[in-house]
Amino acid sequence: MTARDEVLSRLNVSRETVARLDTYAALLTKWNKAINLVAPATLPDLWSRHFLDSAQVLNHGPKTGLWLDIGTGGGFPGLICAILAADTAPDLTFAFVESDRRKCTFLSTVLRETGIKANIHTARVETLDPCAAQALSARALAPLTTLLEYAERHLAPTGRALFLKGAQHEAELAKALEKWAFDVQKHPSETDPAGALLTIGNITRV
Repeated sequence: MTARDEVLSRLNVSRETVARLDTYAALLTKWNKAINLVAPATLPDLWSRHFLDSAQVLNHGPKTGLWLDIGTGGGFPGLICAILAADTAPDLTFAFVESDRRKCTFLSTVLRETGIKANIHTARVETLDPCAAQALSARALAPLTTLLEYAERHLAPTGRALFLKGAQHEAELAKALEKWAFDVQKHPSETDPAGALLTIGNITRV
C-alpha cells in the first residue's frame, strides 16, 4: 500500500474529495520547483507529513462559522481542512492569510482547479482587521506567545485556536502562560509522536 492509499484509508473520504486531494498534490509537486511551498526533502512523504498532519486539525474544530488559517503558505493546515470540510462541514467558511503573493497565486490555482471556495488575504495577519472567527489555525508559523496575540485579535469570544506544535510544545505553553491566561486541550499528534495539537480558548492577557 502506498503512503497515499494509507492516508486515504485513514481519512475515509468521498471519491470527489480524493480527486481534489490528488489535484492538490499534483499542483504542489509541480509548483514546488519554483516556489518553496514545502521542503523538497519532504515531498516523498507529502501525504503523511503534510496532508494527514493537516487533516487531523479539522476533527477538533467547529462545524460552522469562519475558519481563519494564518500563514497558510502551501496550504497547511487550512487548505486541507477546506477540502475535507466541503464534504463533512459545508457550513464552514474558510479564509487564508498569506503575505507571499506567489503563494497566494498558488492557493488561488488550487481553489480554482478543485472547485473549493475560500477567501485569500494577501496580508500579514497582524495588519488584518479583526475577523471574529470561530476557529484560527496555524502550522509551523511562530512561537505560541506570538500565535496567541493573533488569536486574541481575530477570534470571536467563543472561538478556538488550533495550533500544531512539535516536541517543544510543553516549553512553549509554559512560556506563554507568563503573558497569557487561556484554556487548553492537548491532543496527541497523529503524525509526530513528540508533537501535539493544541486547542485553545478564552484567551486574555495577564
